[in-house]
Amino acid sequence: MQKAILTSAGVIVAILLILMFYWDREPDLFDVREAAERRAGEQHDTLVTGYVTTATLIEVAETLLNKPGGYLSNDVMPPSVFMDNIPNWEFGVLVQVRDMARVLRNDFSRSQTTSTEDKDLMIAEPQLHFDSESWILPATEKEYQKGIDALKRYLLRLQNPTDRDAQFYARADNLRDWLGLVDKRLGSLSQRLSASVGQVRINTDLQGDAEATQATPTGEVEIVKTPWLEIDDVFFEARGSAWALIHLMHAVEIDFEKVLQKKNAVVSMRQIIRELEATQDYVWSPYVLNGTGFGIVANYSLVMASYISRANAAVIDLRNLLEQG
Repeated sequence: MQKAILTSAGVIVAILLILMFYWDREPDLFDVREAAERRAGEQHDTLVTGYVTTATLIEVAETLLNKPGGYLSNDVMPPSVFMDNIPNWEFGVLVQVRDMARVLRNDFSRSQTTSTEDKDLMIAEPQLHFDSESWILPATEKEYQKGIDALKRYLLRLQNPTDRDAQFYARADNLRDWLGLVDKRLGSLSQRLSASVGQVRINTDLQGDAEATQATPTGEVEIVKTPWLEIDDVFFEARGSAWALIHLMHAVEIDFEKVLQKKNAVVSMRQIIRELEATQDYVWSPYVLNGTGFGIVANYSLVMASYISRANAAVIDLRNLLEQG
C-alpha cells in the first residue's frame, strides 16, 4: 500500500512538473497583417482603416486567454499556483491591452471630444479592466471574454460600409495620445528594471517650476531599489508588455501609414519595434540573474532596461515628429 501511494505521488509530481514546463513558455510573435486578413476572410482585400489595429488587439487578448495552460494569473490550483513568471508576463500584456482599449474608446473611434462614444467600445474597455486575479464568481476569463466579444462586434461594424457609427480616425493627434501612454509605461518599466541594483537618485520631482508643490515632502536624495524577490517579476512583466507592444506597433504602422509617411516618421516607428523585438530574445538561464552593475554575474534586468529605455527614447522622438506640422 505504501509503495502504491509513493508511486502515485511520484506520478502526480512528474505530471505537475511537465505541465509547469509546458505552460511556462511565452507565446511566439505573430504576423499582424496575416492575422487580420485571416479574421476578415474573403473581405481581406478591402481592410478599412483601423481594422488591423483592432484585430491585433483582439488577437493579443485572445492569446492571453488561450495560450498553453490558459490564463494563469487567477489560478489557485497546482501547478500554476506555484508559477510566477507567466502570470507576470500576462500582467504586462494586460496593461498594454487595457491602454489600447482605452485609447480606442476615447480617441481612435471619436472625431472630437464631444463625439458620442462607440456602444461596443463602452463595454469592451471596462470589461478588460476587471480584476486580473478573480478566480470565481465571476472568473476573470469570462469577464475578459465579454470585452473581447464587444471588440469583435466593433470590428464587424467597422468593416460594414453601411454602419456609419463605427469609426476609426487615423490622425496624428490620436496616435500621439496612445504613444503618450506607451511613453509612461516604458519609462516606469525602465526605472523599475534599473533599480535591480539599487540607485541613489537626486529628487527631480518638482524641477522646472519654482511654484510647484507636492502632497508629501520627500528628501533631496533617495535610494531606489526593487526588492530582491520582485526582480524577476518586473523582468517578465517587461517582456510581456514588450511582446504586446510589438504587435500593436506593427498594426499601428499599417493603419497610420499615411500619417507616418507625411511626418517622415516611418523609420522612427520601425526603430521602436526593433528595440522591443530585442527584448524577446531567448533567456538561456533557468533563473533571471541580477548581479551588481559590473559584477561577475550578469544582470538581465539592466540589459532589459537598456532595450526598454532605447525604445522609450524612440517613442518620445516619434511623438515630437507627430507634433510638428
